[in-house]
Order: sequence, then C-alpha cells, then structure tokens
Amino acid sequence: MRAAWYSHNGEAKDVMVVGEMPLPEPGPGEVRVRLHTSGVNPSDVKSRRARPLVDPRIVPHSDGAGVIDAVGEGVPAHRVGERVWIWNGQWARPLGTASTYMALPSAQAVLLPDGVDFAAGACFGIPALTALQAVHLSGDLKDQTVLVTGASSAVGHYITQLVTLAGGHVIGTVGSPHKAAHAHAAGMKDAIFYKTESVAERVKTLTGGQGASVIIDMDFASTSHLLSAGALASHGTVVCYGSNAPEVPVNFRAMLLGSITLKFFLVYDLTAQDRAWGLAQLTALLQAGQLQHSIGPRFSLDQIVQAHETVEAGQSVGNVVVDLI
Repeated sequence: MRAAWYSHNGEAKDVMVVGEMPLPEPGPGEVRVRLHTSGVNPSDVKSRRARPLVDPRIVPHSDGAGVIDAVGEGVPAHRVGERVWIWNGQWARPLGTASTYMALPSAQAVLLPDGVDFAAGACFGIPALTALQAVHLSGDLKDQTVLVTGASSAVGHYITQLVTLAGGHVIGTVGSPHKAAHAHAAGMKDAIFYKTESVAERVKTLTGGQGASVIIDMDFASTSHLLSAGALASHGTVVCYGSNAPEVPVNFRAMLLGSITLKFFLVYDLTAQDRAWGLAQLTALLQAGQLQHSIGPRFSLDQIVQAHETVEAGQSVGNVVVDLI
C-alpha cells in the first residue's frame, strides 16, 4: 500500500516520505479500511514537529473515511463493504490515516450515513467530536450568549452550528472578513476581529456589560486573561479543548469572586460514556442533514508536505483533506 510517514521530528519538507508499506491485515476485533480521504488537523502537524516517536515510522493523521474491505476474527462479515469514518486513527499507535489502507479496532470505524461524502467523513473524528463534547459540557445553552474563540476554525465551525441549534447566541472571534462570513453562514450572530479589537470590551458591549454566559475556547494561553477582564459573566463557564502553552497563569481572585467554572477535555481521551454519546449525537445530526461540513484545500498523498504546511499557515478556511483515491 502507499503511505506517507516520518521517522524523526521536524519540518514537513525535511521529514515526510511517501512510499510503499506492507498491506496490513486485520487482527481479532479489527477491520481493514480502504481509505478514500485523510483529514489533516493542527494536532497532526504539532505531533510531527515535536511529539516523541513511539515507532521507527509514524504514519500521521487520526481522521479519515473509506470502505471496509476485510474483517478480523470476531467481527461480523457483513461489515465488509460498509462506508465508514475513523476516529483516533493514529492516537497511541504508529499507523494513521495517511495511507491507502489501515487496520484498527472495529469500534473506531463508524458507519458513514448515505449522502455524506468521504471528504466530510474525514472531518468528524477530531473537529466534529470536539465540538459536540464542548457544547455538551456547556450545559443548557437555550437563550444563552456563548463566546466561541476561533469561530471559523474547523472545530469552531461545528461549535457555532451546534450552539445555534441549541438555541444559543454565538459571538465569535475571527481573523478576517472572509472568515467572519464563513462563521456567519454557520449561525454566528456577532463577530469580533481579535487582531484589531479588544475581545473583552466588545463582549461587554454586546452583552450590556454582563459578559458571555459561556466561553468555548480553543487556546487557553491566549484567552485566560479574558476571565479577569469581564468577558465572562458571573457564574459563567469556560470549556477549553486546547492551549498553545503548557503553563497558563490565571487570576484566582477574579475566578473566585466570579464563581467561574473551568472545564477541560481531550477529544482523544473521552470516557466511554461521552464517546458513545458523541457518536450517537453525530450520527443523528448527519442522518437529519443538520450539519454543514466545510472542506478546504485538498491534496493528493504525494502533496502531503503542502497539506501539512497549509494547516500550519492557518490561513485557509475549512478542513484540509488528503485524497487517497
């Protein structure tokens, strides 16, 4: 099979290789998927640059979609031919979705509803499930104001839709008018251009000085200061799924006096209960046609370097997808 891999950390142009690897065979409880697409996420490029290798060769990417072409012992034969999408493809394992085939536990290959294409399927494992868990942890959002940082990002685009479906009012931070238009199309009501505006002051203006009821945050390192600047209402909640710095100072007094709740989660490490809930919710939303999927630049496997560099540049709108067929 063809695959892309790296054998040491570094820049994509310096370490990524495309070539032939042995075709994997599904073990007990596993399925083999002929992959059509592979999704490239920020965590994939960060891993390539800095995460210690657990194997001599790492095939990157955790998200993807394709068709099951073989099953291992204990897996019903009728799964052969199923259209599926993948979650945690390369989490705690060396072989991810940047390959034409992969074998993995049957539960990690989820039925892709008819009418949902493979490019969209490559957006679910990290972006869609992160968004679902973030909104789930936010509680009842009906008539609540929610500040979504990075509202035009892959995750933020789904969060904005889900908050809107729940009856909430989305204020989103965006980096350009083009990205604002993208987020508005997903349901965002008010845009804050974080590069030129004070996020806290704009939130206070938009909420009559009260602050947002909830902040759903993609980078706690750049957002933590908002908690002492009035952007979050008293008894408000912050739900965070990422940070660009491992250590982040917070103003304890502001958090204490505001009775602020902080919730953090890692989408790769959801509890079995939360994972099952998220998969069921996503399937229902897909079957009902209630989600927009934003597909951005697309590349071939031979263009894996450009795909990684596009994600790192952070200028494109929509999920970066590698086409494998």
